[in-house]
Amino acid sequence: LPGYILIYSFGNFFFTMGIHQAVINGPLLDPILLSNISENMIAYSQGAPIPNIINYSFQSVYGLTGGTGNTIGLLIAIFLFSKYKVYRDIGKLALAPGLFNINEPVIFGIPIVFNISLIIPFVLSPAICLIIAYFATAWGFISPCVVLIPWTTPPILSAFLATGGDWRAVVLQILLISGTALFYLPFLKMSERIVKAEMEGKEIG
Repeated sequence: LPGYILIYSFGNFFFTMGIHQAVINGPLLDPILLSNISENMIAYSQGAPIPNIINYSFQSVYGLTGGTGNTIGLLIAIFLFSKYKVYRDIGKLALAPGLFNINEPVIFGIPIVFNISLIIPFVLSPAICLIIAYFATAWGFISPCVVLIPWTTPPILSAFLATGGDWRAVVLQILLISGTALFYLPFLKMSERIVKAEMEGKEIG
């Protein structure tokens, strides 16, 4: 778990520098994650104990909701709490692809890239969600992921399908998305203040 979280978080951090996380994480993690989910599918089909908590679908369900950085939470925070028109307009454009975990409109539109205010939740929120989901699985609160799902599977549906229909995983994913929105909120407000101050400075200048 620590090594996995470290590698995944570093990949997300590099994305805030404009380097896509798949370039960093993919070659290092995907072979292992795909092997793990394959073992889980075989065990599940045979009615045997599930061997791997961390796998490709586990990452998609809990560490990629709305895309890298779990940015579905950021979109929710924008729609519920932001009055800044620029962010709300970007949020409207980003919502449809965000439901399928494609979030380049958010990353480069708001932007998150080189935005110190939003880098922290972008990197930390997936790590926190993955750690919570790991222990929830290990302690038997939710079923492990046993079905390989496309990474573009929308949130909520992804948790249900990946765990073989466990409604508890759906509840956990909803709670994690809600928590992520609250986690993003203070950083979103900070980013808004900085952007507004910069624009006012340019207008005065």
